[in-house]
Amino acid sequence: MVGVILSIVLIIIVVVFAVLTVKIIPQQQVGVVERLGKFNRLMNPGLNILVPIIDRVRVYHDLRIQQTNVPPQKVITKDNVQVEIDTIIFYQVIDPEQATYGISNYVNGVRNITTATMRQIIGNMELDETLSGREKISAEIRLALDEATEKWGVRIERVEVVDINPPKDVQVSMEKQMKAERNKRAIILEAEAAKQDMVLRAEGDKQSKILIAEGDREARIREAEGVRQAKELEALGEARAIEAIAQAEQNRIRLLKEAGLTEQILAYKSFEALNEVAKGPANKVFIPSNAVETLGSLGALGELFKEKGK
Repeated sequence: MVGVILSIVLIIIVVVFAVLTVKIIPQQQVGVVERLGKFNRLMNPGLNILVPIIDRVRVYHDLRIQQTNVPPQKVITKDNVQVEIDTIIFYQVIDPEQATYGISNYVNGVRNITTATMRQIIGNMELDETLSGREKISAEIRLALDEATEKWGVRIERVEVVDINPPKDVQVSMEKQMKAERNKRAIILEAEAAKQDMVLRAEGDKQSKILIAEGDREARIREAEGVRQAKELEALGEARAIEAIAQAEQNRIRLLKEAGLTEQILAYKSFEALNEVAKGPANKVFIPSNAVETLGSLGALGELFKEKGK
C-alpha cells in the first residue's frame, strides 16, 4: 500500500514537473520569461523548456493586429456643440519586452491618449468641419498615438472614427437645412436645364440659318459657275465656227490659187468671204492693213467680172 502511494506521488511530481518545464507556444504568440523576477528571454512559437520554480512566464503577447474600441466620448466643438464620437484603434505588438515593462497596460494607455487627443482636436474644429473631417481627426489621433506608443513596443496601424453624433435638436436643424439645400439645388438644376435648353435651341436655330445661308451661297456660286461655263462654251463654239469658216475659205483660196487665178481675183473673193463672215454673230471684223491697199482695185475687178459675165 505504501508503494502504491509513493508511485502515485511520484507520478504527480513528474506531471507537475513536466507542466512547469515544458511550454508549447502557438504561432504568432510569444511569452515573456522571468528568472527569479528578472526578464530572461522570450519564448517563441513551438516547444520551450523552463527551469521549474526558477523560471516563470510573466505574460503572453499576441503578435497579430489587434483592435480595441474606444468608449464613445462626448466632446465640445469650437462653436460649443456637444458631439459624441465613437472610435476604433488597430494596433500591433512589435516589442513584447517593451509592451510588458514599458507600461502597465498599453490598451488602456492607447484609449486614454485617444480620448485626450480627440478632445483637443475637436475643440479646435467647428461642427461642420468635424462632421466632414473624419480623415483629419483620424490622422491627428494616429500621429499623437505614434509618438506615445513608440516606447511601449506597440505600433498603431490604423485609427477609424466610426461615428459622429451631434445632439438631436442639431440633427433636426441639419435635416431641415439639408432639405432646403436639396430644394435649392433642384431649383438651380431646373433653371440650368431650362437655360441649357434655350441655349441649345438658339444654337440649333443659328446653325440652321448658317446652313441655309451656306446652301444659298453654294447654289448661287454653282449657278454663276454654270452660266460662266455656258458662256465660255458658247464663245468657244463661235470661235471654233469662225475658225472652221476661215479654214474653209483658206482652203478655197488655196485651191483657186492652184487653179491659176490672179492675185486681184483672189483678193476679191477674200473680201466676198469677209462679207459673209461679217454677217455672223460677231459684229466686229478686223481687216489687215495690207488688205486696205487692194480696196482701190475692187471697182476695176468688179468691172472685169461684169464684162466676163456679158
